[in-house]
Amino acid sequence: MTYLEILQSYNLNALQWLAISCAVFLLGLSKAGIKGIGIILVVILAFVFGEKASTGILLPMLICADILAVIYYNRHADWGIIKKLIPWMIIGVLVGVWVGNDISEYVFKKLMAFIIIISVAIMFFLEKIKSTEPPSNKLFSSSMGFLAGFTTMIGNLAGPVSNIYFLTMRFPKNEFIGTAAWLFFIINIFKLPFHILIWKTVTKETLVLNSVLIPAVLIGFFIGVHIVKLISNLNYRRFILIVTAIGGIIMLFS
Repeated sequence: MTYLEILQSYNLNALQWLAISCAVFLLGLSKAGIKGIGIILVVILAFVFGEKASTGILLPMLICADILAVIYYNRHADWGIIKKLIPWMIIGVLVGVWVGNDISEYVFKKLMAFIIIISVAIMFFLEKIKSTEPPSNKLFSSSMGFLAGFTTMIGNLAGPVSNIYFLTMRFPKNEFIGTAAWLFFIINIFKLPFHILIWKTVTKETLVLNSVLIPAVLIGFFIGVHIVKLISNLNYRRFILIVTAIGGIIMLFS
C-alpha cells in the first residue's frame, strides 16, 4: 500500500484526527516536564485505537519525545537513581510482556485504571503525612521500579508510579524531569522489540501514522519547556498530584 492508502486504512474521521493530534501534543508537553497529563493522552489513544493497540502506536512517539527530553535535560539526570531502578524495571517489563500478551481488552483496561487509582491514593497519602526524608528502603525502590516497568509495558502508564517515586525522593523539578527522561528512554528502547516481534503492535502501518503525528509532539515539547520554566518547585509538586488524580478518575470511568 502507498503512504496515503495506509493512513486511509485507519478510517479516522476528523474528530478522531483532532483527538489523537491533541493526545500527542500532550505527550510533548509531558516529556518536557508537565507530568501527570500522560494519563489523559493514554485514555484518548486507547479510546480511538483500543487499549493494547494504542500502546504500540504510542511507543515510537514516546521514544522520539524521550530523545528530545534527554538532550534538553541531560545535565540534571541522577544516574545513581537510574542504575538503582533500571534492573527492576526490566523485570517488570518482562512480566508485562508475558501477562499482557494474553490479557483481554476488558481486563487490560480495568488493570490500567486500578494501577492509576492506587498510585494516586499513595501519592496523596505521602503528601498528607508530609514526610521530609526520602525513603531509603530497598524494598520501596525495587517495588516502584518493578511496577514502573510492568505498567509501562502493559499500557505506557508508568507515569503515576514514577511520579510517586520521584515525589517521595523530593527531587527538584529539573532533576525530576532529567532523571525520568533518561530512565524512560532506556526502558522504552528495551520495550520496542517486544512490541514488534511478540505483541506485533508496532508495524509499518503504525510507523506511517507516527510520522504524521510527530510534528505535534515537537510543538508540545517546546511549548512545555517554556511552561516548566515558569513553575516553582512547590507548585510543580502540587500540579503533578492534581493532574494525576484527574487522569486516574478519567481512566476509571472511561
